[in-house]
Amino acid sequence: DFLCISLTNGFTQLRYNLGDRTVILQTLQKVNANGNTWHSLSAGRVGNEGYLELDGINVTRKASPGMNALDTHTDFFVGGVSSLNFVNPMAIENEPTGFTGCIRQIVINNRELNLTVTDPKGGANVGDCDGTDCGYTVCKNNGTCQVENSGFSCSCPREWTGTMCEQSIYCSQNMCGSHALCIPQPSSLSYTCACALGWTGKYCDNKIKFYIAKFVGNSYIKYTDPFYGKRDLQYSRLSLNFTTNQTEGLIAWMGKSEDEDNDFLAIGLANGTLKVVINLGERISVPLMQSKYFTCSDGRWHFITVVQNQTCIKVYLDEELILFEDIDPQRKYTALNYGGIIYFGGFEIGRKVNIVTTGIFQKELIGKIKDVVLFQDSKKIQLMKAEGYNIHDGNSGN
Repeated sequence: DFLCISLTNGFTQLRYNLGDRTVILQTLQKVNANGNTWHSLSAGRVGNEGYLELDGINVTRKASPGMNALDTHTDFFVGGVSSLNFVNPMAIENEPTGFTGCIRQIVINNRELNLTVTDPKGGANVGDCDGTDCGYTVCKNNGTCQVENSGFSCSCPREWTGTMCEQSIYCSQNMCGSHALCIPQPSSLSYTCACALGWTGKYCDNKIKFYIAKFVGNSYIKYTDPFYGKRDLQYSRLSLNFTTNQTEGLIAWMGKSEDEDNDFLAIGLANGTLKVVINLGERISVPLMQSKYFTCSDGRWHFITVVQNQTCIKVYLDEELILFEDIDPQRKYTALNYGGIIYFGGFEIGRKVNIVTTGIFQKELIGKIKDVVLFQDSKKIQLMKAEGYNIHDGNSGN
């Protein structure tokens, strides 16, 4: 399998092969090769349907039945490869050759790569393209960069300040403590403090302990499983108690959630109904819902256990088996490669549940969680030992 973007006879090409045939897309217009015109290129695929866009002009290739997952385990190369032997003969029209030119702002699956000296794994014969201290996006948040004798200076838009326009003016005089993040609130010309796990209060200066985690809608816990390397991922199990009076909310997401190809096991509420979604590979998300159980948004404690035995899924609610389904009798993918990461209640600040879960769940949890047990572990996990923000002590009434 491969996915390759190349410059071919003056046009940009996207070629990919998911295991059955090579798909080729080419832009309608040529690239301006005068050496001082920046072009914007966007390329990718959804399943086996590809798209290629140069400076806003889009070319798509409708999918025909076939493979729809890209199985690659090599490094990701930009501008050239360490050995031309790596290049699949079908990946490029002519003889492979390294790129001569400038590349900036590479975003893969919504994550920008840092094209610095130290961030990439390796490389050779790459120089600075801009040649000045301004470089690319030195000034954040649409700031304008000026080269000066001492280096550079940034001219910032009205709502931003700092040497690189990195700080909101609403946070410039903030009183959030060292265990907090300042979150600007432009609509009220103010800010709020997001408290790290174990801290609470307006300015996050009150230390707390909790065994019941209370989520208030902009909260999350990210737990890293220390035993992940020893788990048998064909037999997963997650159980916990939760309570909420909301009809929508993400309770738990077992998976890295970094991009759409990550495996996951997810539990949440949709329309007041318990919803469990499993993805063991190839982005085939199987939602399992039980419509007759509308009792989960009643403010009472409920005990849920989800068991994955290869492709067989069992869901217990209040110790009653409510779902038992084989999501793939062909057993194509049987392991839950969750990366040792479990989110509770939501995702990192700024990452909305409806976007990260691609609409599987709509909102962050407003409610409480306790007694989380992974696999057949003898001890509950200590939520206090995780990372997260805006978690309150669920034992008390605050």
